[in-house]
Amino acid sequence: MEIDFPEYKLSCELRGHGDDVRRICVCDNAGIATSSRDRTVRFWPVDPAGKYKAASSKILLGHTSFVGPLAWISPNQQFPDGGLVSGGMDATAFVWDLRSGEHVQALKGHQLQVTGIVLDGDDIISSSVDCTLRRWRNGKSIETWEAHNAPIQAVVKLPSGELVTGSTDTTLKLWRGKTCVHTFTGHTDTVRGLAVMAGLGILSASHDGSIRLWALTGQVLMEMVGHTSLVYSVDSHSSGLIVSGSEDCSAKIWKDGARVQSIEHPGCVWDAKFLENGDLVTACSDGVIRIWTTHQDRIADPVELEAYLSILSEYKGSRKTVGGLKLEELPGLEALIVPGKSDGQTKVVREGDNGVAYAWNGREHKWDKIGEVVDGPDDSLKRPVLDGMEYDYVFDVDIGDGEPTRRLPYNRSENPYSVADKWLLKENLPLSFRQQIVEFILEKTGQKNVTFNSSFRDPYTGSSAYIPGETSNYAMSSMPTFKHIPKKVMLAFDVAQFDGILKKVSEFNNALLSATDQNQLSLAELEIARLGAVVKILKDTSHYHSSSFADADIDLLLKLVSIWSPSMVFPVIDILRMLVLHPDGADKFLKHVDGNDTLLAIIKKVTASPAIPANTLTSLRLMTNLFKDSRFHQWLQHNRTEILDAFSNCYTSSNKNVQLAYSTLVLNYSVLLIEKKDEEGQSHVLSAALEIAEMENQDVDSKFRALVAIGSLMLEGTVKKIALDFDVEGIAKAARGSREVKIVEVAEDIHVLTR
Repeated sequence: MEIDFPEYKLSCELRGHGDDVRRICVCDNAGIATSSRDRTVRFWPVDPAGKYKAASSKILLGHTSFVGPLAWISPNQQFPDGGLVSGGMDATAFVWDLRSGEHVQALKGHQLQVTGIVLDGDDIISSSVDCTLRRWRNGKSIETWEAHNAPIQAVVKLPSGELVTGSTDTTLKLWRGKTCVHTFTGHTDTVRGLAVMAGLGILSASHDGSIRLWALTGQVLMEMVGHTSLVYSVDSHSSGLIVSGSEDCSAKIWKDGARVQSIEHPGCVWDAKFLENGDLVTACSDGVIRIWTTHQDRIADPVELEAYLSILSEYKGSRKTVGGLKLEELPGLEALIVPGKSDGQTKVVREGDNGVAYAWNGREHKWDKIGEVVDGPDDSLKRPVLDGMEYDYVFDVDIGDGEPTRRLPYNRSENPYSVADKWLLKENLPLSFRQQIVEFILEKTGQKNVTFNSSFRDPYTGSSAYIPGETSNYAMSSMPTFKHIPKKVMLAFDVAQFDGILKKVSEFNNALLSATDQNQLSLAELEIARLGAVVKILKDTSHYHSSSFADADIDLLLKLVSIWSPSMVFPVIDILRMLVLHPDGADKFLKHVDGNDTLLAIIKKVTASPAIPANTLTSLRLMTNLFKDSRFHQWLQHNRTEILDAFSNCYTSSNKNVQLAYSTLVLNYSVLLIEKKDEEGQSHVLSAALEIAEMENQDVDSKFRALVAIGSLMLEGTVKKIALDFDVEGIAKAARGSREVKIVEVAEDIHVLTR
């Protein structure tokens, strides 16, 4: 069936974001708003002629991590120029006044990323990866309910006032108040995007590659399949058109269930929305917002259209494959200088934007051109190509130890030992890998039943050769190996400048003695001597097994933390930080804090605004060191939310020591919660680690520990799928471009997990 449909063409581009554009919000006839991985929201007003100009955009700053969902507040008495609500990975939603460009409310309560926002009268409803929906009124959370058993990825409001949510658990749920009245099942992967289709029902976009239209009874009215990767967003227009955005770098237009146009982009299409006039807005991972139109008078001029086609061609060229290999990885014509090894041998080389096949002519000793190689629907049946040569197999081999993945070619007619030896020499790898490589080849090619003939010696190393048809006495695991994950051991800060600590305590005590109104807070001589004795024990690490503390020692330290002002407590907390690493010190300390809120009170005191960096650092190190004694693990797990929330902004600190202490706390939590099989806790820690990993000006060691936490949680925890939803692949890709070897290595570990 042919559908008469005028094609969308580029109208204009809006540039300004510094990273992926994640969401679009159509703001009536006032303009559009967009959110980005660059942590900003931008409002792009439309002029009377219906044109959008980047120069007049308004930037809204406040989120500390990438921003996602947006909702428009129409102009009213409180917001004369309108307002916006935005949600971010920082677990916060902000309410913005467009006139001032400032946020007037910060909605804090979610434990993890805010994924969806809708308005319900004067109320705001938000969804989150923490599996809950929250209703906010006048800046306060008035009700919360767990809507799914897995992260919620989207929420929309129906004209009836009911809500529909979509989740990683593959379902949609219809809510009347806090009651689920129907669960929609049918998708086979995460439900990522939702939209209302007026008069018909609800649209859903899924990671399973499909878009579905559902009646509110749960019946599937229509399924649209055509994307070749994850589908992130869906929207509809009053004309009956539907648009979807996908990881496959396209926005597709659908009419009556049939695809009528596919608009290619130079990157992933995170979101796509229709304007009231029928124009289309897309948000792309290249950081550009594009508006598309079917109206001739709004189409971009030929120069702009040509420029876009050029960008698109360059991007597609970088991704083009020939025979299963990227075009850009094919050798150039210089590869034809090397003679062929046998008559009829083929080689594929890059000529311009194409891959061209040549065959070796043994009689005339030259390469004969066969023709252009083009990928087709049966491309998976073609023989794989490496360095322009065809083989029966080309394997990815993970050597481990932080080494990059290598490509190993093999033909079934070849001796695996010869192939292994030559490949190891070519790759400059130890010959000790030889047997493993041989077994790897035999396993991957279905030649497992082999044995070794001791009467035969291989000319390369003198080892025995293989005999087909016999049983092997050696097996190699093809499981990937990792350089830095999983992390099994918890870290601690176990070095202290004790003389400097005592000097600072003495300095603060003298200040109290000099202040007549605070004289009563100062230490007596006996108490100063007691502190000196405590430090002496902590210095003598060789006698930790036999030394001990008095209960009065702990009482004194906790008293000072309690009565001294926040500006004076950090050296005392530093002593406590070292005390909990001492066996008897940890035992005595636990007895004093078990069953009460002493530790939480310390955290509350030192993180109260304005926080003092020295307090933040020493208290972070204290919390981190608690992990080294298993007797604190239950307390740490139980109070995980309070602890991580209290320090949640530390990754933005300009103090590198604070950054490192916070990332170490997060890493230790990942180890503990994997061990405890605490899925909710793992999700919380993953979110914190991702925030650190995304931060541009992060200390190298801090970023490294965050990446190790992410990799460990993905490998041995239960949150790999959530990590993929958070675009951990993009984070790993960025990290692989680092100049720091260990960052690249752990990023490669994560990359392997995403494949």
